[in-house]
Amino acid sequence: MNPENLRIGIGHDTHRLVPGGPLVLGGIRIDFDQQLAGHSDADVLLHAVTDALLGAAGLGDIGEMFPDHLSENKDRNSLEILETAFSEVIKQGFKLINLDCIVFAERPKLSPYKLKIAESIAAATGVQAGQVNVKAKTGEGVGPLGSGECMMAQCIALLYRSDG
Repeated sequence: MNPENLRIGIGHDTHRLVPGGPLVLGGIRIDFDQQLAGHSDADVLLHAVTDALLGAAGLGDIGEMFPDHLSENKDRNSLEILETAFSEVIKQGFKLINLDCIVFAERPKLSPYKLKIAESIAAATGVQAGQVNVKAKTGEGVGPLGSGECMMAQCIALLYRSDG
């Protein structure tokens, strides 16, 4: 593997939590008394994953590909967003090596869902679940995250292009 063909991208997203539910995170529905607010379904983790993949491939960001002023993106399923963006990454000749993701949330506790979330993201990108790592961190009671006002996610993607 030629290291010159490796590309790294980082994605980050933040969404407010509002009353309602269920919570959708990584394409998985989680029973919770709050949900994420946004123009699409507001899946903060899938938005970070999508941005990481687009960034690594040099294809801009999620807001450029799926602008929030277009009505077809209102309440759009973030798994569909990820799959569409990833197909563009593949068209550029890239292969996904791995994703490393962090979800920042005071609650709910995400440990019971991490494997299902990794499997969901792996299925959307056509890789093995072991190529997707999902970690969960709290805000330790500090700021908007720690008070449960929002959730954040970060992701790093490693891509490889065999054709150079």
